[in-house]
Amino acid sequence: MNDPTVSSPQYWIAVVAQDRALRARAGGYAELNHGRAGILELLRPGDAYLTYSPRASDPKGAAVQAFTTLGYVGGGALYRTTHADGSAAFRLPVEYMATQPAPIKPLLDSLTFIRNRQHWGAAFRFGALRISGADFARIATAMGLAQAEEQAHAA
Repeated sequence: MNDPTVSSPQYWIAVVAQDRALRARAGGYAELNHGRAGILELLRPGDAYLTYSPRASDPKGAAVQAFTTLGYVGGGALYRTTHADGSAAFRLPVEYMATQPAPIKPLLDSLTFIRNRQHWGAAFRFGALRISGADFARIATAMGLAQAEEQAHAA
């Protein structure tokens, strides 16, 4: 029986430099777009959350071009914090899984959100995007999370 009050999980990719993504994983949170609430307000508990890191650090770090973290939005609410430099940021609790980085290039032909293989980076131009469960499963498997494919297809 389908309960209309319970929504299916959504699958998200956020574009985050690798150093920031790893800091967020260590802290158990997601932070995007230099601390703006924006897309974080769309994520719900149970949603899957991936980071794609084009670079090791902002703005001109070494190229990484890999999916670097994977987690699931936790039960906590969006909250505001202050960075060491005094700037404010919004964060959302995320329960991260133990994974390994997965380079994007070997996955390009199998990801349905990549519309043009020559210009694959265009998919990430807005900083975050929602993807299908099947794409999430492909990426999660590449990151070493075998059960993700079963979970994504069951949803």
